[in-house]
Amino acid sequence: MMKKRLSVRCHNTGQTHQVPLGSTLEEVYRLIGLHMPWGATSAKVNNKVEGLHYVLFTDKDVEFLDITSSSGMRTYTRSLFFVLYKAVRDLYPTATLRISTPVSRGYFCHLQMEGGQAVTPDVVSALRCRMQEIIDARIPFHHHTCPTEEAVALFRRDGLEDKAQLLENCGALYTTYYTLDDTPDYFYGSLLTDAGQIFNFDLLPYEDGLFLRLPDPQQPDRLQPLTHQPKMFDVFREQHRWQHILGVSTIGQFNEACRQGYTNELINVSEALQEKRFASLADQIAARPEIKVILIAGPSSSGKTTFSKRLSVQLMASGKRPVSISLDDYFVDREKTPVDESGKYDFEHIEAMNIPLFNAQMNALIQGEEVELPRYNFLTGKSEKSGTFLRLQDDTILILEGIHALNPMLTRDIPAQAKFRIYASALTSILLDNHNYIPTTDNRLLRRIVRDYKYRNYSARDTIARWPSVRAGEERWIFPFQEEADVMINTALLFELAALRQQALPLLEQVPENCPEYSEAYRLRKFLHYLTPISTEGLPPTSLLREFLGGSTFKY
Repeated sequence: MMKKRLSVRCHNTGQTHQVPLGSTLEEVYRLIGLHMPWGATSAKVNNKVEGLHYVLFTDKDVEFLDITSSSGMRTYTRSLFFVLYKAVRDLYPTATLRISTPVSRGYFCHLQMEGGQAVTPDVVSALRCRMQEIIDARIPFHHHTCPTEEAVALFRRDGLEDKAQLLENCGALYTTYYTLDDTPDYFYGSLLTDAGQIFNFDLLPYEDGLFLRLPDPQQPDRLQPLTHQPKMFDVFREQHRWQHILGVSTIGQFNEACRQGYTNELINVSEALQEKRFASLADQIAARPEIKVILIAGPSSSGKTTFSKRLSVQLMASGKRPVSISLDDYFVDREKTPVDESGKYDFEHIEAMNIPLFNAQMNALIQGEEVELPRYNFLTGKSEKSGTFLRLQDDTILILEGIHALNPMLTRDIPAQAKFRIYASALTSILLDNHNYIPTTDNRLLRRIVRDYKYRNYSARDTIARWPSVRAGEERWIFPFQEEADVMINTALLFELAALRQQALPLLEQVPENCPEYSEAYRLRKFLHYLTPISTEGLPPTSLLREFLGGSTFKY
């Protein structure tokens, strides 16, 4: 008897294919003769990302993804995390692994050995070899679905209390988890079909733990280049100390604390810790009278504006008189603006700034001279005189915030001792669980979705569609200069994802299924459902999060 068939409309081939009913995506990939140089890691099915184990029972739209896509890379990375955990469990069954920090274009992993044993190069080498053995054996990733209470009991028996707590409070009737041989684990996204699909990685000693290197998505046969980021690493270390103070480092712990009535305490202590950091920074700056210019940079939705305002308040409390200047007024005339590959004006390019004028005016101000600040007319595309004059007093300090603030080219002629450079970003403050890191970009994207809708009349779909372009600009003009900063500030708050949930979810639910942005909206919705929603009424009016949620006493 002929097996029933169904239609698969494949975006990769541009054709509709007939395949047997009940085929997995992996089988469809082979049946249609699709060849992707790096293989398929997952696929969008009706604009939802699914693993290749997914079974088709009705007609579907399918787009196969590989490691060069962000979704494909996430699938590859999760699978690599599982292989690392399996290797740890095989060789050091009493050790605890935590995927802790994205840094240096890879992941720092904390490995707590029994009895406080040090993570030596020999330990790292043994783990790397065991990972390669697992990969060479092509051990499959099996997925299982069971009642959530059974999954909770399984992980609790296995000593994975962080996963048990997460699932216990998520409210789901059923849970899908994975096994690699005899090792169970839980991930909130798809995995590869087997470990043999992992073709490139490395594991190195790093500080007091491990460093997991990943393929370069642009050239997957090469690893991401190592970038030394000691300042970024220290910021994450500080965040971990704050988590220790609060006793909350995973969403499972956070949800449990909220269930027990500690929500307001978490908010108050988190806000107090951040305010203490701002005050300490202001004191540090005020103690150095030679500093005349504070330069603040950071990626989109980092809360730089509110940070600048709160820093100004603390500087005033330290006896300084802060004055903010907009770098937007130092654009060159439009006809002098560089163009991109498509011939469009590239307003993010460093040479879109009038660097000679900026440096001349800053140096004049530092030397006590009076200058007339420029004003950029965005309608005419011309720089104009503003009629606003400025002279610095002994206690005056300039605050400048912008995309190029840390780029040495912007301030090339300003004396080093007169500058203080700050990098501010929302570095995710909590883990989903010990093996599921929440990308920092998700934190910022959720902030931006809420703010764009509230203040710019953009839908979540609009914001998600623009996000790749935003990220490309950050990769080019912001991230390469992070380590130029004198100080790095984490603007993320421990509770903020739960606070953003109630405003972000309805916006994400409005993204239609028939558009490419749906897959990202669906992924974020799925993630937000892990969090216990909290009221934002208890947030102070000066909270950095108010810049996005509304209700701030600052004017923007």
